Parts: sequence; structure tokens; C-alpha cells
Amino acid sequence: MEKEETLNLDDKEENQDKNNNSENSSEKEINDKDNKDAQISSEEEIISLKDKVNRIYAEMENQRRRFEKEKDEAFEYGGFSFAKETLNLLDNLERSKVSLENDETLKNTAGLKKLIDHIDIINKDMISIFKKNNIEPIKAVGEKLDPNIHQAMMEVEDDEKEQGTIVQEIQKGFMMKDRLLRPSLVGVSKKKEKKDEKSQENQQKKEKN
Repeated sequence: MEKEETLNLDDKEENQDKNNNSENSSEKEINDKDNKDAQISSEEEIISLKDKVNRIYAEMENQRRRFEKEKDEAFEYGGFSFAKETLNLLDNLERSKVSLENDETLKNTAGLKKLIDHIDIINKDMISIFKKNNIEPIKAVGEKLDPNIHQAMMEVEDDEKEQGTIVQEIQKGFMMKDRLLRPSLVGVSKKKEKKDEKSQENQQKKEKN
């Protein structure tokens, strides 16, 4: 009887040990899984932080480049508006010169010649100051019309010039480095219409009517 009770007690202890081992194994598996999940979560967080840092750095670099570009443009073209307004002084000098030269009471007088000489000196000085500040007049007469820097205001019949050649400068244009301050206002050549061709065109119009 005692032997039987001893066997039962041993079986109970063995079963308890098995249960304890099973519980320990389950706890270990849970702990391992938690550790693994925590490790994955930490890695993902590090990757996310790296991505944020890279994006912030890229944004800061773009802002730095924009600032550098704006600073360079301000330095290079800071006087653009002022230069554009100053061109009016040149225009007024030129208009005054033409007006004086066409004045019948002043024509061929020593006073007029002296005045024109002074106007020319002022004009040359202003052009010189412009050149020192990288402002150059645009070439016009004799050049082929370029819509980027010339503005055609009229056509002049001329068989001696290739069509589209600038034959007259109405208002001088200027560039500031690679920027257009204002276009040249010009007259361009076109071929003369032959009378026979014109008469033929008129005849054809009459016949149609």
C-alpha cells in the first residue's frame, strides 16, 4: 500500500515537472518573440529616423542653394531697375539733340554747334558708365532682325538689302550682361513690289469682283 502511494507521488511530481518545463518553454518562446518584435521595431524606428534626417538635410541644402542663387542675382542684377530707368536720360538727350538740330533759328550757328558738342560728350560719358557696369548697347543697323533683342516697328522697301535686315534704328536697345534691358526699336528692309506684279494683282481682284 505504501509502495503504491509512493508511485503515485512520483507520478505527480513527474507530471508537475513536465508542466513546469512546458510553462517555462512557453514563457521562453513568448519572451523570445517579444525580444524579436522589439528588435524589429527598433530597426524600423532607426530607418525612419534616418529617412527623416536625410529629408531635412536635403531640404536645408535646397534652401542654401536658393539663397546662394538669390544672393548672386542680387549682386549681379541689383541695379537692373535703376539702369532701365536711367535709359530715359539717354533718350531725352537724343531727342533734345534732334530738336535743336531741326530748329530753324539755331541752324548753322556757332552756339548750336557748341551745344551739340556738349550733348555728345554727356552721351558718351553715360555710355561709358553703362559699359563699366556691364550694360552694352545692342547692335542694330546692318544686322539681321532677332526677335529676342529687336522689335520691328516698320518696313522699308530696299532691294539692295536682304529682306529682314535692319536699316533704321528708332530707339537704341541695351543688354545688362545676359539680360535684356530693353529691345531695339527698328525698321527692317523688304523687297520692293514690282509695278507689273501689282497691276496684275489689281486686275485679278477686279476680275474676281
